[in-house]
Amino acid sequence: MSTRAEQRRNTEARILAQARRLFAETGYDRTTIRAVATAAEVDPGLVMHYFGSKEKLFARATERGTPPIRGGTPEQVAEQLLDLLRSSLADEPVESLAVLRSMLTHPEAAHEVRAASQDHFGRISAAIPDDHADLRAAVVSAVLIGVAIGRHLIKLDHLADADPDQIVEILGPSIRSLTKADD
Repeated sequence: MSTRAEQRRNTEARILAQARRLFAETGYDRTTIRAVATAAEVDPGLVMHYFGSKEKLFARATERGTPPIRGGTPEQVAEQLLDLLRSSLADEPVESLAVLRSMLTHPEAAHEVRAASQDHFGRISAAIPDDHADLRAAVVSAVLIGVAIGRHLIKLDHLADADPDQIVEILGPSIRSLTKADD
């Protein structure tokens, strides 16, 4: 038999799992506390008790542990980006999907994307030996976000079903060029 503390942790985990799923499927604006509670089989008041507000629930539900870009030479950064892309194409974490789906309609989600991108962006930019390194890093970030959205959320024909290695093979020369890895 589980203790009350274990039951609370299990309930909180169940609420978070359902919140992640709903935010990923319907976005921030269309996900309600009531819908999360129904999916988690708890009272809406309990969701509020654990998380305080929809904004705080969203923040917790979208916390993620994306591995950072370590930096290095342009070649190393390009390969790290392509490895990260391959991984996200194979299995995009539901936390990322929740943020990506919500970022265009919810300021907190847009902020989350910018904040999560800052560390990556700085390391990408630092590795690029070019006067326009910041712009190049921003373009690389936009391309990678666009590919993830196209595959997982929009489910573009051919992209949604393609092998991640094939996508990386096609996109690799562009990423290497943008990061100046091929100079």
